[in-house]
Amino acid sequence: MDEQSEVAKKSTLLMIPYGLYVLGVNNGGDIHCGTVNWVTQTSFKPPLVAVGVKKDSGLYPALKSAGKCAISFLESGQKGLAFAFFKPTNVDGNTVNGQAFEAAANGAPVISAAPAWVEAEYRGEVDLGDHSCVVVEVVNAGSKRDAKVLTLEECGVKYGG
Repeated sequence: MDEQSEVAKKSTLLMIPYGLYVLGVNNGGDIHCGTVNWVTQTSFKPPLVAVGVKKDSGLYPALKSAGKCAISFLESGQKGLAFAFFKPTNVDGNTVNGQAFEAAANGAPVISAAPAWVEAEYRGEVDLGDHSCVVVEVVNAGSKRDAKVLTLEECGVKYGG
């Protein structure tokens, strides 16, 4: 592929809109959280969600081992919260990376400031690139308020291409 085609491919892929979420896992008491943006529902029955998880992160093996997770939906204006999870997980009492969290029914951490979340169970993955496309089944959900999802565009971040 020539250079012009490569530039076109990258710029076109960057046009895909993405929300920001915090994926949380409790793997036998070991908490892992990270910001994810490649999240989409892929099935109604059962309700399945695909999540792109970076394979060289601590989150990826923890999720596969635990087999369950929570996805906290971030709302417009929570850029600082999203950025708090761009770094390795640090748990201090009831906070993770400086953010209050609570345990979902399945034990996975949910960010307390998040307007909504889902609890999910690992069902499989497509392991082809630097991120694995992990498929989880939504088994429970919670909502504190209606909100517009925080987006990469709002944050001025480009991740893709």
